[in-house]
Formats: sequence, C-alpha cells, structure tokens
Amino acid sequence: MKKLNDKEKRELKYPPNSAESINLKKGDYTFATNTENDPLLTLESGIKFGPITLNYETYGTLNSKKDNAILICHALTGNAHVAGKVDENSEIGWWDPIIGPNRPLDTNKYFIICSNILGGCSGSTGPHSINPETKKPYGMKFPTITIKDMVNAQKRLLENFFDISHLKAVIGGSIGGMQALQWGVTYPNFMDGLTVIASASKLSPQAIAFNKIGRHAIMIDPKWNNGEYYDLPNDLDGLALARMVAHITYLSDEAMQIKFGRKHSNITEYFDFDEKFEVENYLDHQGYKFIKRFDANSYLYLSKAMDLFDISRDFSSLKESLSQINANKTLIISFSSDWLFPAYHSKEVADILIELKKDITYYELTSYHGHDSFLIEYDKLNPLVNDFLNKI
Repeated sequence: MKKLNDKEKRELKYPPNSAESINLKKGDYTFATNTENDPLLTLESGIKFGPITLNYETYGTLNSKKDNAILICHALTGNAHVAGKVDENSEIGWWDPIIGPNRPLDTNKYFIICSNILGGCSGSTGPHSINPETKKPYGMKFPTITIKDMVNAQKRLLENFFDISHLKAVIGGSIGGMQALQWGVTYPNFMDGLTVIASASKLSPQAIAFNKIGRHAIMIDPKWNNGEYYDLPNDLDGLALARMVAHITYLSDEAMQIKFGRKHSNITEYFDFDEKFEVENYLDHQGYKFIKRFDANSYLYLSKAMDLFDISRDFSSLKESLSQINANKTLIISFSSDWLFPAYHSKEVADILIELKKDITYYELTSYHGHDSFLIEYDKLNPLVNDFLNKI
C-alpha cells in the first residue's frame, strides 16, 4: 500500500469541499474611482489612491439581517481562495479543512468573505496593475501601503459592496492576524469576535532581517530591471531565492529533521558537487514553483507592509492601542515551534488584554510544524475556533 504524505492524509480526514457544497462565489469590486460618492482611498502615507479593485470569494449565504458575516484575512502570499475545489484540476482552498458544513466556519450558518489584499497579485490592485495615468504597470511607482491601508480597503468592500456594517468575526493568521488586530483597534465596534493566529503586534528585528534578505535577492536580480519586467519572461531567480529563505522561516528545526533529515536524492556519487540533500530539492521546488504564481514587486511591497506594522505606532504604548479593542470576545493562538512569530509575541498581547479586563482566551499549541502550523494543525485549531464562534 502506498504511504500517504501529510497533504493526502489531511485530505482523507478533511475531504475537500466542492464549490457547490459551500456556495462558493467569486468576483471583483472596483472602488475609489474619484467621484463624489466614491472618493479615492487615503493611504496612511497621505497619498490619495485609486481606482482600486479587490478580488474576493464568498462562502455560505448572507442572511436577511446581514449579521452572520465573517471576514478572513489571508497571509503574505495567500489569496481570496480560502476554501473549495471547483474541479479536479483546481487548487483546494488554503484553509479548506476549517470551512464548510459542520466545520468551525460552517457555511450553513455563516457568510464567509475573503479578499485578496491591496498590493497583492491575485486579482487585486497591486504593482502589476495598470496605472491609469501612464497606461503601464505601476511597478515601483506603486505607493507604499500598510496593513491599515489593507484593512481600510476591506472595509470599503464590506460596506459599499456587500452592505455589511457589522461582522460576526474577523479571523486571520500571520499577516492576516496583523490585519485582524488592526481591525480590532481601528474599528473596535465592527465585529463581535476577533481571532488572531500565529501573529504579533509588530514584526521582530529577526523577521525584518529575513524580509530584507528576500527583498535584496529580488532587487539585485538583473531580470528585476528596477521593477519594470512585465514584458519579460517571468523567471526571476531573486524571487525564487526570496521564497526559499521565507520557507525556512515557515518550518522549524524539528520539522526539517522529520521531513528531510540528511537524506540525499538519487545519490550516485557522494562527493559529486551537484548531488543534493532532500532539503535542497525542497527549497528549489518551492522557490521556482512560486515564481509562476506570484509577482516580485508585490512581494517587495507586502513584505515591507509587514515590516512597517506596529499596532502601537499611533498610540503612547501597546497597552493604549489594545485598549481600543471592544470585541465581545478575542481568541489568540500561537504555536510552540513558531520562530517567525514566536509565542511570546502573542502572549504579550494576550497578557495586556487580560490586564485590560477584556474577554480574551489565549492558547499556545504544541506543534513541531513551525509557523506553518496554522495551515496544518486542524485537529487542534478546529475545536478552539468552533468553541469560540459558538460563544460570541
């Protein structure tokens, strides 16, 4: 009998949702068209920007009261396709095991929304988009964006397109957790519940350093061409290298030991310089697969948005910023082996919320999967999210 890999085991336990079973709908919303009723979006930098298109997917059905909506915020290189499988050849949504009938984000109860973030490259406006003034891609003329800018764009989508003025919950992991935290601080009365997973109130110097390496790898690649490469083949080695570095931070030492050890692939001559360890093959695969689906300039802008994020920046202290949160309940989850967003970051936020007498539940889950745990540990995550949603 063939030995199943982790992905196959997961799909066996959590069968992929069909598009029909979760009422998957997708679309695009364009706003900030600089008209009287649709002003440009004012970015944190002060720049007024538009037009903006956000690509989105929804699951479930919005009820007549419009009070069953949940916003999911995706991670750095994610997209709006959170759940479902349209056909045999399509990708399964990146958080599919947590969404669907009789799962925590039950599509028979909730209306779930996810949009590709501002600055992204999966249907939303980003550096690859056409600048209406020049009729060419923005490239590096795209404005610097922040997590708060992403949230403000999402709010326009919710209010102006879906006519939603209040959410059941905002949920996000990694940079999505940063967005969720920003939602809670900036729009404290917009949601009943707030869930922040594998995230932080600001990025650590170590994480900023890794992002710096990734950006540098892209920008020294001659094929990057100062961000003007859209008429050229999409084969930036620098972006592949940036992804390799990032993937190391998503795992953990134990995960690498278990997954790869010191195994070689197809070894013929031990001292042949071209022979590779399995971990090297893995990084090559992840890096060069990534450049087929992601835009290098988007990677620059989104990683910089992560670096700039600090929820306390407009306040005198972290405590003052977190005091703005007014959700009925907040759930914060971290993972023991996550060294990109170490558990102490989440615990710091949780401890302050406890001190502020907010209704907060905090879990540090044991896992060897590193930062990627929030995309893998469904047996541990699902009961916590399910219990949380049932109580708000």
